[in-house]
Amino acid sequence: MTDTARGAALRSTSTVVLVGCSLAAWVVTVWYAADMPAAPGTMGLDVVGFVALWTVMMAAMMLPSVHPVVSLYLHRLRGEPSRRVRTWRTTSLVAGYLTAWSAVGLVAFGLARAGDELARQSPGGAPWVGAGALVAAGMYQLTPAKDFCLGHCRSPVSFLLQYGAVTGRARDLKVGVRHGAFCVGCCWGLMVVLLVVGIMSLVWMAAIAGVVLLEKTWRHGVGLSKVLGLAIIGFAVLVPAHPALLPGLHQTMSM
Repeated sequence: MTDTARGAALRSTSTVVLVGCSLAAWVVTVWYAADMPAAPGTMGLDVVGFVALWTVMMAAMMLPSVHPVVSLYLHRLRGEPSRRVRTWRTTSLVAGYLTAWSAVGLVAFGLARAGDELARQSPGGAPWVGAGALVAAGMYQLTPAKDFCLGHCRSPVSFLLQYGAVTGRARDLKVGVRHGAFCVGCCWGLMVVLLVVGIMSLVWMAAIAGVVLLEKTWRHGVGLSKVLGLAIIGFAVLVPAHPALLPGLHQTMSM
């Protein structure tokens, strides 16, 4: 088999595997969300359970958008004769990527717990805080920092060239963590939106997953991120008068 054919076969395999893992994560998420369509706060979970569920959710939402990086990484490994080694190195890359998002889960747990306390102690103030969080998330979409991180996610070739010299046994894991860090920098505002509208809202999860994929792969993705930022700010304006728009806080208030 020629290098070109081998590379094409590897990329096709990576597509199937990533999509399969994402679908499996969606099945788990849907199963868990069956009785809590927009679960408030920490959903009664401890930090371990919350971070575990968060990681599964990130696998469902984010793995399709990481496909270009994985595909190019496999292209670099096409000369590796051992399929086992190629599989292990690619798995390490994806594991590193999800590790970055698992770390974000710790922060999300703290924010969700704080949201619980805020809604209990200040039901009238919770919608205003939620609106402020949405405004911050929307404004971030318009910043150079967002553009910088999105640029890395949209140009995996330059990213892999930059980290091609990483060495050591854990090199693939390190590259995955670094790419995950840029992805976090690109998408953290959207995850704030998910926190305040209800972590287990499947509609919002699907919408955000679609937006992330378009931002990273569509030729108008940068423009989309700006439009989305303005839309989030517009949505935030409606929240104080309509607190039910944020089930992640409003349902907690009613419990």
